[in-house]
Amino acid sequence: MAKQIEILTPEFVLAADKPGMYPDGLGLYLQVSKWNTKSWLFRYKRNYKLRSLGLGACHTITLMEARKRARKAREMLLDGIDPIDSKHEMRQTAMAEQARVMTFDQCATAYIDAKKPGWKNAKHAEQWTNTISTYASPTIGKLPVADVDTALVMRILQPIWATKTETATRLRSRIESILGWATVSGYRAGENPARWRDHLDNLLAKRSKVKKVEHHPALPYAEMGAFMDNLRKQGGMGAMALEFTIQTAARTGEVIGARWDEIDLPSKTWAVPAERMKAEKEHLVPLCERAIEILKELQPLGGEFVFPGLKPGKPLSNMAMLSLLKRMGRGDLTVHGFRSTFRDWAAEQTAYPHEMAEMALAHSVGNKTEAAYRRGNLFEKRIRMMQDWQRHCDTVQKPADNVLAMKAKTAT
Repeated sequence: MAKQIEILTPEFVLAADKPGMYPDGLGLYLQVSKWNTKSWLFRYKRNYKLRSLGLGACHTITLMEARKRARKAREMLLDGIDPIDSKHEMRQTAMAEQARVMTFDQCATAYIDAKKPGWKNAKHAEQWTNTISTYASPTIGKLPVADVDTALVMRILQPIWATKTETATRLRSRIESILGWATVSGYRAGENPARWRDHLDNLLAKRSKVKKVEHHPALPYAEMGAFMDNLRKQGGMGAMALEFTIQTAARTGEVIGARWDEIDLPSKTWAVPAERMKAEKEHLVPLCERAIEILKELQPLGGEFVFPGLKPGKPLSNMAMLSLLKRMGRGDLTVHGFRSTFRDWAAEQTAYPHEMAEMALAHSVGNKTEAAYRRGNLFEKRIRMMQDWQRHCDTVQKPADNVLAMKAKTAT
């Protein structure tokens, strides 16, 4: 006897209100729950087990559509495919695909979190976050990172390239790093649209052409003696830190972060560890006699930091020296500018090699040259150079003498 098929009618489906299972034939059933909700089921046996595949609710799937879905399930069984297992696999594939879709903002957050432990400055992560959220996120933040292309990167950079060149340059580099991380992590493929060389350099003007480099305001080296005389009258931790900074030609961060275990007074050296250096390489600083005097004066204070701040266990504020300059009426200067003063003095007033002055400033001069200036007599020459710098700083040049000399020259 042939099995009955297509037993149900649309009218019956609409009217059915008694809980139960109503067959339509060939495994298709109308299911009415005790809450009077209706749905379609396809029931079949697989490996001697009865299984039920949901085909959808009756308010969405009609009787005709339910029959088509049941037929498709029977065809899969005929091909040796379990409809329920296939449905689960498709769902898992879709979920995995969705997991691979990361927005640019999500990648930015993940990149910053991954790199944060290796950044020397805690504020670095905050600067990255602020730059990205201010300039990049409004345009590409919510887009899948895989969709970020050159046109979108240009839409971010072009409006600020000429007016905020420094910010735009850093922003481009940061976007490039984030997109690079996304590529390696499998969230995008292809070339990096924020790459500069042979890419954006063809679309944007060179930074040097857009904006001249702004040098830190520096004191002329001829005025250093008078300035130093005034500085030593100020007193206080900020004044001592500033003089030490000048005498060593160091950076602000290197000085205020200096710890006593980095200082070797007998050998007259200060070893700044790599993690606190801009170039991320240890820097050996020769200490002149005045720098050693400052250290000996501070030694009785104890503590971890050479230049302690107001809060216990904290170093001097990075604004302390700049604030001191303003109190001295020299708001036209910056602390970093004294490095330029030292460099100009070394180039114009001494016969010390260019590489030696660059080493004093912790500038890269090549591995072989750097190794040479760190050892033996060459390092002794660096000590003598810093001692000569101290003598220059101690010498007050009198403008009157210059005037007399000029008059005498004119008379002849």
